[in-house]
Amino acid sequence: MDAASGGTAGSGGARLDGGVDAASGGSSSNGGSRLDGGVDAASGGSSSSGGSRLDGGADRAAGGSDARTSTGAGGKTGAAQTIKNINYAGTSSASQTLDLLLPANALLPLPLVVRIHGGGFSSGDKGGEETGTAANAILAKGYALASVNYRLSGQAPFPAGAQDVKAAVRWLRAHAAEYGLDTDRFACWGESAGGYMVAMLGVTGDQATVFDDDSLGNPGVSSAVAAVVDWYGPTDLATMDSQQTAHPPAACPTSWLQHTPANSPEGLWLGGALNTAAVSSKLSQANLVAYVATAKALPFFIIAHGDNDCQVPWAQSQELTDALAKVGNTANLTILAGAGHADARFESTQSTPDLTLLASLFGR
Repeated sequence: MDAASGGTAGSGGARLDGGVDAASGGSSSNGGSRLDGGVDAASGGSSSSGGSRLDGGADRAAGGSDARTSTGAGGKTGAAQTIKNINYAGTSSASQTLDLLLPANALLPLPLVVRIHGGGFSSGDKGGEETGTAANAILAKGYALASVNYRLSGQAPFPAGAQDVKAAVRWLRAHAAEYGLDTDRFACWGESAGGYMVAMLGVTGDQATVFDDDSLGNPGVSSAVAAVVDWYGPTDLATMDSQQTAHPPAACPTSWLQHTPANSPEGLWLGGALNTAAVSSKLSQANLVAYVATAKALPFFIIAHGDNDCQVPWAQSQELTDALAKVGNTANLTILAGAGHADARFESTQSTPDLTLLASLFGR
């Protein structure tokens, strides 16, 4: 394992349409990929006129006026705005809503970071992704931030939550012109189960999978992203227990979270124990590492994990990194020595370097 206390391994990147080379000081030839043909961006949705509530059931809040953001290249946003509880799937469910935060006085069009909450596929809320070191730094950089709710395992089984996440990205693309978003500069950022969701967006953006459900809206619009920031997310649910057995964390050598049982977070999401025939096909479909080999284009990956994680083994991030390397995509992997799951050191030590990498990718 490439172990570092706050360092990174690998300097590969991706290339966006428009010729922005992304790397940790390198060019697009040093790993990574090009988003072929860009992503499909539509400017669907209509502008509301007056009132404090937007079409689709969204509430506007936090100091913004109701006037829509000007989308002219070279213009700037006005006051900071928060548009809350946008129903991205055409339903009234709070589990299928997103908040969109627009920065003050930022150059248009805006790069966007889509943040996905964790919680073992069974808990969590988008509100937690709108505060803290990373969120504040994203907005201070002049990027828009979207935080997404998705159906949890107690509401709907696999793959519903992941289908929601893809639908949210499609909605943001379809309404990009409306909010002044730059569709060539979409990134996603998640921790734990949210890390799984953002890695899922990264490896399936250009291929049809079980994670696509056109009935959730905006069929034909791409769910691809240009960059993924994955903090301590699972990627291959079938290998988690064997990896912890092989490399038991010092903090919990015999008491780490078991993932095979039916009552584990993954078992609850997939609908049974992971070693049963009834779950085997879902387990294969849920394996994000398997999608790497069939992807035609892959985004820029920034991955961080602690080597003392009692919930998700660090080898999950290594497994994804190794799979990416086999197809020429060099992920920026950081293993934080001694860090546990959701360790505060991720926010304090990784937010700035990860945002710096995104800035090099986005050219600002």
